[in-house]
Amino acid sequence: MTYQEAIDFLFTSLPMYQRQGKAAYKSNLDNTHRLDQAFGHPHRNYPTIHVAGTNGKGSVSHMIASVLQASGLKTGLYTSPHLLDFRERVRINGQSIPKDEVTGFVTGNQEIIREIQSSFFEMTVSMAFDYFAREQVDVAVIETGLGGRLDSTNIITPVLSIITNISLDHTEFLGTEPTSIAREKGGIIKQGVPLVIGRAESPVLEVLRSIAQEHEAPVVCADQIYEPRFRTLNTDGRMQLRIGKYINPSMKTITCDLTGEYQQENIITALTALEQLRKLNWKISESHIEEGFASVVRSTGITGRWQTIGSNPRSICDTAHNVDGIAAVIRQIKQIPWHRLHMVWGMVDDKDLDMILPLLPEEATYYFTRASVPRAMDSKVLAKRAREFGLKGFPFPNVEEAYRAAQKEAGARDMIFTGGSTFVVADLLMKF
Repeated sequence: MTYQEAIDFLFTSLPMYQRQGKAAYKSNLDNTHRLDQAFGHPHRNYPTIHVAGTNGKGSVSHMIASVLQASGLKTGLYTSPHLLDFRERVRINGQSIPKDEVTGFVTGNQEIIREIQSSFFEMTVSMAFDYFAREQVDVAVIETGLGGRLDSTNIITPVLSIITNISLDHTEFLGTEPTSIAREKGGIIKQGVPLVIGRAESPVLEVLRSIAQEHEAPVVCADQIYEPRFRTLNTDGRMQLRIGKYINPSMKTITCDLTGEYQQENIITALTALEQLRKLNWKISESHIEEGFASVVRSTGITGRWQTIGSNPRSICDTAHNVDGIAAVIRQIKQIPWHRLHMVWGMVDDKDLDMILPLLPEEATYYFTRASVPRAMDSKVLAKRAREFGLKGFPFPNVEEAYRAAQKEAGARDMIFTGGSTFVVADLLMKF
């Protein structure tokens, strides 16, 4: 079996939520436990850090991994979804799992995969845990996929649990109220394992604290310890964030190469988590923290987070795809000087347009598009619905055509933003 044949098997033979949506969702961990037993419980061979949340969990995972790498630890990182290459999901010290490892895993385990009838995500988690064990990582940072309680990653007992924030997303699985989503995300809380909460308002915070109390898990709320004071960009384009503690007048500066305004919250969450690890006697120095935050992109390979892909006109893409994430991105767009705004915009078909479309700026010109996954919303349908909210533009059959049309229309002082879906950004980066 070649690598391409292995990838084709993964994408075509196994139910995959990113492509198929609800049909691929499993409402229990039975398959995950069976796979875990078959592979000898590999995640028990190294300490783990578990990261859940509605927004920011990917960025926080990469930030923590970057600092742990800077501290000299061989660091595994499991995230999802990928943008350009399946192997992005499984990394050690920023290096994607080799192609022959993927091929070998699929070739050697087709029988058990078919016997258990595992999903794409279940199988990928098993592959990651097995690879980290065989490579003898010192630690692995594990990002949940969808939810927490029933997520395939939730068989681990980590040294630290992190919930970045709670907002509405995947409501067909997690519930339609923030409190019900909090109960699902809070399912990652383990007996006696410290919990870091990035941001949570009552009553969500009360739900998470209640679950933590049941599990005798100490709770630290990052937004009750730190607050961002001001941010700027330095000469090499990295963000400098001045933060202070509520109970201490002194401030510290964090330099980070992830420059989205929304990363302020993620930096504070990751910093709080790293301080908790230090309290657990992990050898993480201030210089490790400084180096790790300054080189997240270089150290981990993260892409698609307020990423600049062109200038004159300025061209930015971002993977934000739910109400809170999109609102944060739109706030930053409005802070940037531009003559005209061009929005290359596509979405998947399970998003609530009545919640998201009112957030988008009416003054922009829209290039509605469809990503190359079955779940993508038809661009003509999206354009028609958008007109109901005063958004003007035309549909395009794919991201490449939409982006080239925006480039043709945009002047040097304009701005092009591409987003609305992780898969739109993936298609863009694949072509440009």
